[in-house]
Amino acid sequence: MRLAGKGAIVTGAGSGIGRAVAEAFAAEGAEVVAAGRTREKLEEARQAAGAAAERLHPFAADVSDRAAVAELFRFADERLPQLDILVNNAGANVPKRALADLSAEDFEFMVDVNLNGAFYCIREALPRMRPRRDGLIINVSSVAGLRASVLGGAGYSAAKHGLVSLSFSIGLEEAENGIRSCAICPGEVNTPILDRRPVVPDAAKRARMLQPEDLAQAALLAATLHPRANVPLLVISPTVQSFA
Repeated sequence: MRLAGKGAIVTGAGSGIGRAVAEAFAAEGAEVVAAGRTREKLEEARQAAGAAAERLHPFAADVSDRAAVAELFRFADERLPQLDILVNNAGANVPKRALADLSAEDFEFMVDVNLNGAFYCIREALPRMRPRRDGLIINVSSVAGLRASVLGGAGYSAAKHGLVSLSFSIGLEEAENGIRSCAICPGEVNTPILDRRPVVPDAAKRARMLQPEDLAQAALLAATLHPRANVPLLVISPTVQSFA
């Protein structure tokens, strides 16, 4: 198993991309703290993970809450051999996302979850990685984090752009400490966040999108490279979705 002996924290692990990444890492031998807002969803994901379930450690936490993030990392300190990998995957969007409809409260909510939450986790992770001069931080952004998206909306695009810049900053400042950072920017992915769109896509459209397991394989690529190699930016999109 390629991640045997490793320790990882994955946020947003109750469903979608985070659930798939947490399960894939555990299947490869890592001890994984799976964090999400709803304990029941995390337990359901753990029970469905088969033989990997024994290496999944659920913890309910809202990453937009600094105190909750500190508790999450204290929990991880007790469950993991060490912190090798952090996956900042927790994300959110709102139905009323056009600037004409976007409220200040919804904008702040998206920044809190998509950007501030990742920063709070990074702030906790770095002091745990620096002494060992090793570690990987994967930040799940979006193609909306590379170019503004009407579909994603102004607030989501702004927060995800910020996450990409934050990810690049880790690489600039922490590479000398042996810490790598990878921003994964997917196109459309079939996850529950689609239910928050103004027009919810049907089953046929969802089937043509990326699936959570595709993102898990992308995260595994970054996580299983030799420490001398890093992928600062990984763009992955459905074959039918144009990217140029």
